[in-house]
Amino acid sequence: MAEYQKFKYLKISTKEHICTIQINNPKALNALNTEIFHEFNRALTMVENDKANRVLIITGVEKSFVAGADISEMCNLNETEAKAFAELGSEVFRRIEEFHIPVIASVNGFALGGGCELALCCDIRIASENAKFGQPEVGLGIIPGFSATQRLPRLVGTGKAKELIYTGTMINAEEACTIGLVNKVTSQETLDEETQKMAQKIASQAPIAVQYAKKAINEGHDTDIEAGIAIEVELFAHCFTTKDQKNGMQAFLKREKITFEGK
Repeated sequence: MAEYQKFKYLKISTKEHICTIQINNPKALNALNTEIFHEFNRALTMVENDKANRVLIITGVEKSFVAGADISEMCNLNETEAKAFAELGSEVFRRIEEFHIPVIASVNGFALGGGCELALCCDIRIASENAKFGQPEVGLGIIPGFSATQRLPRLVGTGKAKELIYTGTMINAEEACTIGLVNKVTSQETLDEETQKMAQKIASQAPIAVQYAKKAINEGHDTDIEAGIAIEVELFAHCFTTKDQKNGMQAFLKREKITFEGK
């Protein structure tokens, strides 16, 4: 297992092929700042280098997932500085979206602005009943800067995304689930347990196949259907070069249980 250094704003833990990154900035309700983005980049590299990891969970400590970007840092930015800040955050979130293993957002409390955008770039979102989602940027005289104008319409539809972004409305977990922003809603007490269950179920599958499935979905989504089908066919074929495919199919035919090696 790779060694994980300590960070000022992040906590990292691993257990049974599952890595968890907690954002640890509770005094600001885990608001995102430049230093957190740089720490995230380093943390993602560490998670990537640990080949034992099959699933990544991102969450926040205490009462919030991420309440947004740090307004105290943003308020005095000029245009050039604002662009650099948006580019940094967008690059980190794109890296999460394209991360080689599935990423689950475990959303406790506020997921507003940059927090909602962080959840959007994850593969799956599980929220506690007290979770709140929203893109309130227009109420501050700005627009979302970490790709919500691009990811939210793709997830919930253009009309609903425009409504949420134009009005800055905050919605609860139940509505977020209804519109497809959230995969599952749990009680506050069982959020960690339910997130772990989902992560364990994913981690028990053939890891290379799961990674290829993510790649096929992500790359196919951004192209036309014919190109997407070609991507899937190619990755399907690649699966047959793996030990997991050979062992998995043999175990199925013999009605045996299998533990995948990721080879």
